[in-house]
Amino acid sequence: MITKKKKLSKKEIKEDKLVSFMFRIEHFYEKYKSKLMLYGGILVVAIAAAYFYINKQDELNNRASLELSRVMNIFDSGSYLEAIEGRQGTNIIGLKRIVEEYGSTENGETAKIYLANAYSYLGNYEKAFKYYEEYSGSIDIYKASALAGMAGYYAAKNKYEKAADLYKNAANIVEINAQNPDYLLNSALNYYNAGDKDEARILFEKIKEDYSTSNARRDVDKYLALVNS
Repeated sequence: MITKKKKLSKKEIKEDKLVSFMFRIEHFYEKYKSKLMLYGGILVVAIAAAYFYINKQDELNNRASLELSRVMNIFDSGSYLEAIEGRQGTNIIGLKRIVEEYGSTENGETAKIYLANAYSYLGNYEKAFKYYEEYSGSIDIYKASALAGMAGYYAAKNKYEKAADLYKNAANIVEINAQNPDYLLNSALNYYNAGDKDEARILFEKIKEDYSTSNARRDVDKYLALVNS
């Protein structure tokens, strides 16, 4: 005689599912144990490598900061070639070497801007452009400086529209930046030289409205007369 099958309770169903699930996990682990151990080992190595890299970068960044602080007095004094090459017989290694040795750090990236500026002041615009273009740091004011530096290079090459776009982008990087009115003025002038009077007019008007006390404001009316003629 076939007896009626007992209906399982919700609790028994849950317990049965849990047993089955645990069995499947055990089976999966036994089947892939060697691979799991390998991948686990790889993960540990990757975490250790990342930790080592971050600490190494911090150390290099601190060294770059020290080297940069040593050369800044020379740069600020206007001795740009010495700032680039360093001072022989001292511990001042110069901006070029700081970039070579620490260029992957934040302070090494900052050194690129000063190195580019130094080359620009010496009239070596090709090298200046190279380092402006290579800047990839995270400090916004230096991002703006890099864009403006590249803009100046293109303006000297009579590539006015490209220069104008870069100057305008530089002015939009940081909301409060003492250089913004000058960036906008240079952008407007380059748009004017490129034949885009409408864009030039917009920027001249912006300088009048937003930067009325700036040095850039002084000649705006004269330039507006040109674009409106």
